[in-house]
Amino acid sequence: MVAPRQKKSHNNIVYIVLGVVIVGIVIGTTKLVGHSATTKSKSEKKISVLTYANWNPFEYIKNGKVVGFDLDILKSLSKEAGYQYTIKNTGWDSMFTQLNSGSADAAISGITITKDRQKTYSFSKPYFVSRQAIIVKKTDTVIKNATDLKNKKVAVQLGSTGEEAAESILGKNSSNISKDKGGTTFLQVVHGQADAAIGDETTVKKYVASNPSYKLKVIYDDKNFEPEYFGLMFTKNSKYRSTYNAALKKIIDNGEYTKIYEKWFGSKPSLDVIKSQQ
Repeated sequence: MVAPRQKKSHNNIVYIVLGVVIVGIVIGTTKLVGHSATTKSKSEKKISVLTYANWNPFEYIKNGKVVGFDLDILKSLSKEAGYQYTIKNTGWDSMFTQLNSGSADAAISGITITKDRQKTYSFSKPYFVSRQAIIVKKTDTVIKNATDLKNKKVAVQLGSTGEEAAESILGKNSSNISKDKGGTTFLQVVHGQADAAIGDETTVKKYVASNPSYKLKVIYDDKNFEPEYFGLMFTKNSKYRSTYNAALKKIIDNGEYTKIYEKWFGSKPSLDVIKSQQ
């Protein structure tokens, strides 16, 4: 009876040793997977992007999230470029300041590419073409084009190309230009604080259509307002620029750009104009 007991004890030792070995293998394997995941996480390409979510349909807040044409373009470009992006909503002026300080990598917010801005920032190729347009009350019969804005009170977004357009008509230091910081540019016309407002054509059209009770109308003036091109704005000499330019060309060529445009504007984009700028 002794011999069988010794054999059983020997078997138990074998089982215990095997168990320890198996556990060791499992633990070792788990650590390896964890290390692999960590390495992958460190190698992921990321880009931090700023926006000023106050310009429907380009970017605005809906159910606590930033949505809009620009956001869909950013999402599509980042996917094509292989980057994960973070979006931060900030003020218009703050967007430029933060990017200039290097606290973010890029900004997208219907930003017009200008020679002055190109001195400080890098831009992608244009992804949108627009012009300035004028908002007035429906009852206004005096203002028919940009030249009629002389001696009128005109509201603009501070630091925008609308401000530049107003200054070219009324003079750079004109007291008749109301420079808005808080996103209430068009409301100044509604409340009678300004005779007119100047803004990007697409945003102006959307605002008037979305607020019929305000009884506003849009005045177009292709003679006095030149085409403007929007671009994704980067820090100067950005490493992201060429990659996002390549991604932009691809989504234009594969039809993704057109899908996004039609979703937000209900019409086909001027692809020939956009392609000519690539």
